[in-house]
Amino acid sequence: MAGVIYCASSTPFLHNSKIEIHHPHKKNLPTKFSKKFSSPLIPKASVGSAEYVVEPVTNVKFLKELRLPGCSDSLVLLGTGYREKIFAIIGVKVYAAGFYASHCISESLASWKEKSAAEILDDSSLFGSIFQAPLEKSLQITLVRDVDGKTFWDALNDVISSRIKELTAVDESALSTFRDTFQGRDLKQGTVIFLAWIDASKMLLSISSDGFPTKVDSEIESSNVTLSLFDAFFGDSPVSPTLKTSVANGLTVILN
Repeated sequence: MAGVIYCASSTPFLHNSKIEIHHPHKKNLPTKFSKKFSSPLIPKASVGSAEYVVEPVTNVKFLKELRLPGCSDSLVLLGTGYREKIFAIIGVKVYAAGFYASHCISESLASWKEKSAAEILDDSSLFGSIFQAPLEKSLQITLVRDVDGKTFWDALNDVISSRIKELTAVDESALSTFRDTFQGRDLKQGTVIFLAWIDASKMLLSISSDGFPTKVDSEIESSNVTLSLFDAFFGDSPVSPTLKTSVANGLTVILN
């Protein structure tokens, strides 16, 4: 695929590695990934088997390596977490999330070698580099409760649109495609949603309520929309602090 770097390695980053959890510290961060991030929610170390990792709060299983519809290479799991919404002061778990990236991602992050998880969280320019790297990466969302498609899209749209200062025609078209993909769907507990960044301006959306998805449901083409979604998870005030912290720890495994 044009613009994508390939590598020969097929060794999953987390297959034989123990993830250590470190506490992040606050620090000023640059540009869209530039505000302060700190999380009191430090996730427990995930456990699992040779094939998968279990997100410990929701007990959702994530494959350590997978190949997605529309992607040219297999992706490896860097970390897991969960999304919690507060209703009447009670925290309700909505979904578990896992972040995957190409085997080659470490080659794009050479300047961060030997960094600790705390240093990685402090320097969010690393996450900006991950987004800009011409390598495939994907977010997996697995619902842990029933949600109708409109409700899910409204929540997703809130975190995307709030990060775009002024919508262009391209942005509006991409958001419309995004919305239409979710409208009218009953997203049952266990539904799997993959949001795969093919490059900085193109994302593939695949949804399945019956096992692993076998096709791409829609293509989202807008650099503002794709960046805003990535920023929602790995920029300032991430919607899942546990995921960002877990990914930072996963990155220390491959960079040390």
